[in-house]
Order: sequence, then structure tokens, then C-alpha cells
Amino acid sequence: MKSENANLCIVPFSPDYIDQVIEYEKQLRIEEPDTYYWEPDETYRRNLISSFNDPRFINALSFLAVENGKVIGRIDALILSSLADADCSTAYLDWISVLKSKRHGKIAQKMLMALQDVLKEKGIHLLIALMAGNDEAQRFYRNIENAAIHDEGVWIKF
Repeated sequence: MKSENANLCIVPFSPDYIDQVIEYEKQLRIEEPDTYYWEPDETYRRNLISSFNDPRFINALSFLAVENGKVIGRIDALILSSLADADCSTAYLDWISVLKSKRHGKIAQKMLMALQDVLKEKGIHLLIALMAGNDEAQRFYRNIENAAIHDEGVWIKF
């Protein structure tokens, strides 16, 4: 999936990109040290590798924004399989991020469009996201075409 910028492409996250994703996540923490709470350490790397063969991730979708061979953004979603939505027509946007130094180039929007294209192919017509409270995230979500703000997120830990 090529974008207008010949140096930028949106690609599915595959095991071939694990090392680049780890470097990307390390850079995220440098650029925004108070935002990301887990460390992209060796345990995380092993978990990423194993996730590609783990049946729990069968409904997971992940795309990367790659510029000049370097990961600069990532979007993750999952198709919800629930008896309440027996035709599995809903997905949940779990995470979208772009390096702070690369924002405002419509990279997040390009990743979102790539995700939406794949979801449409799979018969999904609703993508639900929790909106972060920071100003930058608020502006991003409020400017998505055909998006409406509903409800509030509730996190129940156990």
C-alpha cells in the first residue's frame, strides 16, 4: 500500500519487521518519555515473535508506516468476535501512534485508511476506538471523517 509520498508505505506488520518495530518503540519513548509505559525489552520481543503463531491473535490486524525503511508509525486493531455481534461486523482500534517528530504528515490518517480498507474487505463496517485525553489525540479523532464521539471508556482491571 503506497502513499503519495514515494518514501512512505503502509505495510502489514509481519515478523520481518520486529526489529524495526522495537527500534520504533524505543524512539517513541525517547520522544515522549511520559507516554509509553512498557519497555520494548527482550521479553516484549519474544512475545511479539510468538504472537504471529498464537491463535489468540487470529483477529488481530496491525499495520506499519515505513519511511525509507524505518518504522515511523503503527496501528493495531482487532475484529471483535462476540455473540452480541454474531456477524462479527465490528472492530476495535487498540492503538495508533506516530513518532512525535513525524506527526502532522497525515501518517496516522494513511494508516487508518489502510486499516479501514482491509476491514471493509472483511465485512466490517464499524471501528470503535477509545480516545486518549491529550489535546493531540483529541484533535486527531475529532477530525476523522464520518466519526462520531460516543460513550466513555471504562477500564476494569482484575
